[in-house]
Amino acid sequence: MLTDQQIIVCRNVATSTITGDQTTAMSFKAKGKLGDHELRCVNRKLLLEALANELPSGTIRFSSKVVSIEELSFYKLVHLADGTIIKTKALIGCDGVNSVVAKWLGFKAPVFTGRAAIRGWINFKSNHGFEPKLLQFMGIGFRAGFLPNDDTSIYWFFTSNEKDMEDDPAKLKQFALSKLANVPNEIKAIVENTELEYIMLSPLRYRHPWDLIWGNISKGNVCVLGDAFHPMTPDIGQGACSALEDGIVLARCLAGALLTKEQSGESKEKVDSESEQYKKIETGLKNYAKERRWRSIVLISTAYVVGFFQQGDGKLTTFLRDKLLAAFLSALLLKRADYDCGKLSIS
Repeated sequence: MLTDQQIIVCRNVATSTITGDQTTAMSFKAKGKLGDHELRCVNRKLLLEALANELPSGTIRFSSKVVSIEELSFYKLVHLADGTIIKTKALIGCDGVNSVVAKWLGFKAPVFTGRAAIRGWINFKSNHGFEPKLLQFMGIGFRAGFLPNDDTSIYWFFTSNEKDMEDDPAKLKQFALSKLANVPNEIKAIVENTELEYIMLSPLRYRHPWDLIWGNISKGNVCVLGDAFHPMTPDIGQGACSALEDGIVLARCLAGALLTKEQSGESKEKVDSESEQYKKIETGLKNYAKERRWRSIVLISTAYVVGFFQQGDGKLTTFLRDKLLAAFLSALLLKRADYDCGKLSIS
């Protein structure tokens, strides 16, 4: 399990223009409809380890890229790059933005937004002294953010409208620093001191919302989850959160569909046939798709709109962002996070 030392709770967000003029200051102490707001920053590696440790040994097969999917009666045969074939009663595609499962369901590849994100992480080895606060700086065509991961490390990002940045960590660092010339020295030092191995470039892609309106989130005993389902830009910080929501809803819907009469207190004389099991799985996945469709559409749309204005490179969009929409755009982060996907248990 993750400890309090591995997770930091962010208390507020401060947003400024690159020249130093503060546009918004938002506290998370305000209550939402469903309770207190909070923002937590956690190292991805630690989160994955915590989730994996809850599973029986041998459950996860690593470095196993899916190359194709084949139907065999009520089963799916998943062909892996190493030649392995896995036979499964239910196929849940969590294979990321380039999902083979999503393609099998009929989804088009996610589209490039014209923006890219430089992401970095630095470990100071000792207490860095920064408050648990998300600091954002807005410029013309770019946005930068800095958030403590814990007491000794900081995560930072730099999203830009530059379409042809070279994926070279040294050049990415210099490009970000050239745009951050006017930020406080202690902020620039975070980027300057980040080791090159902890700097990466990610083109920002998303799925058109209308693809989810008409597309097959599930089909038979196959469905998608996370970035394979609803790839979105990172502008409202709901990517990983929505994937966790997916997992809870999916588990609840599948359990509800597969719950036998015997388990619900009634006698059951025979084991379900393969066709009956298939129908129950299909029902569970349909219920999951129905529950998650509109939530995902709203998140994708909101993230895109927020990113469009926050990284505006025109005079009009920059003026609207800094003078009229700054508080509204920041409030959208809390509004979209103010959501309850329900309990994991179906009882």
